[in-house]
Amino acid sequence: MKVYTTDKIRNVVLLGHGGSGKTSLVEAMGYLSGITSRMGKVTDGNTISDYSKEEQKRQFSISASVVPIEWEGYKINVIDTPGYFDFVGEVEEAISAAGAAIIVVNGKAGIEVGTIKAWELCEKYKLPRIIYVTNMDVDNASFRQVVEDMTQLYGKKMAPFHLTIREDEKFVGYINVITETGNRWQGKEVVTCDIPEYSKANLQICRDTLMEAVAETSEEMMERYFGGETFSEAEIRAALRTNVCDGSIVPMTMGSNVLCQGIYTLMDDIIKYLPSPENRKVAGINMKTNEIYNCDYDFAKAKSAYIWKTIVDPFIGKYSLIKVNSGVLKTDDLIYNVDRDIEEKIGKLYVLQGNKPIEVPELHAGDIGALAKLTAARTGNSLSTKATTIKFGKFEISTPYTYMRYKPKNKADVDKISQALQKITHEDQTIKVVNDSDNRQLLLYGMGDQHLDIIVSRLLNEYKVEVELTQPKIAYKETIKKTSDVEYKYKKQSGGHGQYGHVKMRFSPASDPEVAYEFEQEVVGGAVPKNFFPAVEKGIQDSVVKGPLAAYPVVGVKAVLYDGSYHAVDSSEMAFKTASVQAFKKGFMEAHPVLLEPIMSLKVTVPDSYTGDIMGDLNKRRGRVLGMNPIPGGKQIIEADIPMSGLFGYCTDLRSMTGGRGDYSYEFARYEQTPSDVQEKEVAARAAKVAENNVED
Repeated sequence: MKVYTTDKIRNVVLLGHGGSGKTSLVEAMGYLSGITSRMGKVTDGNTISDYSKEEQKRQFSISASVVPIEWEGYKINVIDTPGYFDFVGEVEEAISAAGAAIIVVNGKAGIEVGTIKAWELCEKYKLPRIIYVTNMDVDNASFRQVVEDMTQLYGKKMAPFHLTIREDEKFVGYINVITETGNRWQGKEVVTCDIPEYSKANLQICRDTLMEAVAETSEEMMERYFGGETFSEAEIRAALRTNVCDGSIVPMTMGSNVLCQGIYTLMDDIIKYLPSPENRKVAGINMKTNEIYNCDYDFAKAKSAYIWKTIVDPFIGKYSLIKVNSGVLKTDDLIYNVDRDIEEKIGKLYVLQGNKPIEVPELHAGDIGALAKLTAARTGNSLSTKATTIKFGKFEISTPYTYMRYKPKNKADVDKISQALQKITHEDQTIKVVNDSDNRQLLLYGMGDQHLDIIVSRLLNEYKVEVELTQPKIAYKETIKKTSDVEYKYKKQSGGHGQYGHVKMRFSPASDPEVAYEFEQEVVGGAVPKNFFPAVEKGIQDSVVKGPLAAYPVVGVKAVLYDGSYHAVDSSEMAFKTASVQAFKKGFMEAHPVLLEPIMSLKVTVPDSYTGDIMGDLNKRRGRVLGMNPIPGGKQIIEADIPMSGLFGYCTDLRSMTGGRGDYSYEFARYEQTPSDVQEKEVAARAAKVAENNVED
């Protein structure tokens, strides 16, 4: 592949709802540009960008992939992203590397949730965009309807650059609104044709809208427009480029991926209207001077890049996907990883075409490439030279809130599973592995149930280890509400030295409810010798790990040793420790033991029309709604306190209730006493488990 300078590069991310046609659009682009000799199909599992076994098996994109396309002396780095919400982390990574977006809309399905989310992401990151409507070869696909719906949602900035020509309900050509010419497909060729009468009125409306936008680019243009002058095609295109780059105009075009129609004009429009990296800005911090360093994709400045994605594949190895922010990276350059404080020789430079590495001699500022075998590198790391160390801000990645407990099916695989999950988390930052030591469980976090299911499948197919997912144990805790006074004598005679320990203890709520226990002794007259006090405390320390009520950790208990007795020969530390353990069990159960449950502060963001359903559902989950705050875009943030147990399965239910339009987040707030029915259920479940296994897990 040729080396491209910054002005000849376009970095474009494909966004849209799942199944809208992003992957098949990449196929059509690849076929037209000569990457492939035949177009692959998602259903056949032979597309360029969906190369993993999981993607081929499930027939949808799971991870973002880059396909560099050479077109008319330019290089378009097309980043294909997943459309399903469980893989939003991949979309966020891709957006951090992109300079513009193509929002792909299914002409048959029209505006979907994924379309709206894609638009919101473009607004958030100020990405210029083109709307591309697919499936125009399908009978009931309507470009006009999509244009009307998008205009209703986002105003007059929507500008159709092309209009469809249909004959006998078939998509046979298009009208170019800028040049006011008709074009018709004859095989693979495009020939000019007359504009149909029924399209002329619509063409005039679209043309007037474009001319108004062009006129608004300068006072001189505005005067000429009101003076009745017509603009030249070159003036129109130059003005439109300015408007598209600043987001005040969003071009709309259409085509058929399957028939490879409309793709040629789309790629031309990408080059004509979307910005090259030299028209965008990027800055980091010079770590030596502590000042802002404006890289701005300038090839003449010091080398710098950041890693926007990592691929760890058992078959093709590890690749760090980078975007060059300044300078020119060359083969065998020394590169300094600012985040890991390590200097490495980068060896060969690659561009990835799906999963196919293509070696290149250098990468200019603004280009996207890949480095192999950077052992210490992680996604989000900044790369520069040691002479000019530049650190870039981390891009925002969604937090995973759905989690399950996982167990190895084969206990011998524990280490292998841990290593495999570590590699997977290097690739996907929306996966989190947590060791919940309090409840002796391993937790796997993801963006949704489907996400977790795919992780399990990958572990089996790629790393040959098997895990099972089960409902996690809630991190309940036990405490007491009243006081108790107990005595326990541990006495055992077994020939020779016996065992003797005798304690009298009081148990009450601790002054600090968050500490596990407080221990004091008030023994007078040497009833229990001082050297046995630590053994008594050790018994309490061991007891609070698994409480007597339902085997959950104990908090907020004060234990006071005030009396007891000992035997000069038979008493030992072990005997007093055992006596205090038994005294704790007895005293705890006599002091009105209660179960505490974790309460989370929940925020649910939904369109106004769903607020009633959401609040009704939260009430069923024992949630307490604290208030609602309206935010721009016709949405509400519902704030509530909810028990952790009420959040199990919430991700799936929320998506179901809102058609995927709802988002939520939560964080730990405090512990509260559980209702009696919940406590009884947990205690009964614990008793049944002990009875069944005759052991405590």
